Amino acid sequence: MDVAVVIFQGVDDLDVFGPFEVLAEAGKAGADIQVRLASISSLEEVRTSHGAMIRPSALLDADYVPDVVLVPGGGWNDRAEHGAWAEAERGDLPEVIRLRRDAGAVIASVCTGAGIVAAAGILDGRMASTHHLTHDELRGRGVEVVEARVVDDGDIVTAGGVTSGIDLGLWLVEREAGRELADRIADYIEYERRGRPLLGPSA
Repeated sequence: MDVAVVIFQGVDDLDVFGPFEVLAEAGKAGADIQVRLASISSLEEVRTSHGAMIRPSALLDADYVPDVVLVPGGGWNDRAEHGAWAEAERGDLPEVIRLRRDAGAVIASVCTGAGIVAAAGILDGRMASTHHLTHDELRGRGVEVVEARVVDDGDIVTAGGVTSGIDLGLWLVEREAGRELADRIADYIEYERRGRPLLGPSA
C-alpha cells in the first residue's frame, strides 16, 4: 500500500506526522506499506501551521497515483491565509483529490482535511468525521457528519480532530496488514486505541 500524505503551506503538524509515523512504523515492521510526503506543486519546503519546515519527497502529479491519498487539515477554523481552508478555496488540491479518487485511490482525511475533500465534491451524502468545530459547516456542504474518531466508508476514510489522525493511521494499517500489527504499533508508540471505526455503507 502506497500512501501519499499531502502537505501544503499551513498544514497542521500532528495531522501529518501522527498517521505518517504509524504508517512508517508498519513499513519498518515488514508490512507492505510505504508512506511519503507529497505536494501537488513543487518539492520545495512548506511551513506548517506551527512553524516547522518540511519538504515533500514526491509530486502528486498525473504520473503518481498512490493507493491512498491522505489529506491533513490545519488553519481551517481561523480562516488562516495558508492552510486547509485556503487550499479548499483555491481549488487546485480538491481537483487533484477528485482525479486521484477517479483513478482508484482511497481518499483519507484528518481533522479539517475533510473540508478539502468536501470541496472536491466527493463527500456529498457520504458519512464522514472532522474536527468538532467544523461539523455544522460540513453538514451545510451536504456531508453526513458523524461523531467518531474514524469513519471508514470504503473508498473514503475520515478522522476527527488532530490526534484522531493516529487512529486513522492505525486503522489503515489494520485494513492492510491486520489488527495484530496495528495493536503492536499502538503499544510501541504507547498510544491507547479508542473504540473501533464506524463503518459506512460503502465499507
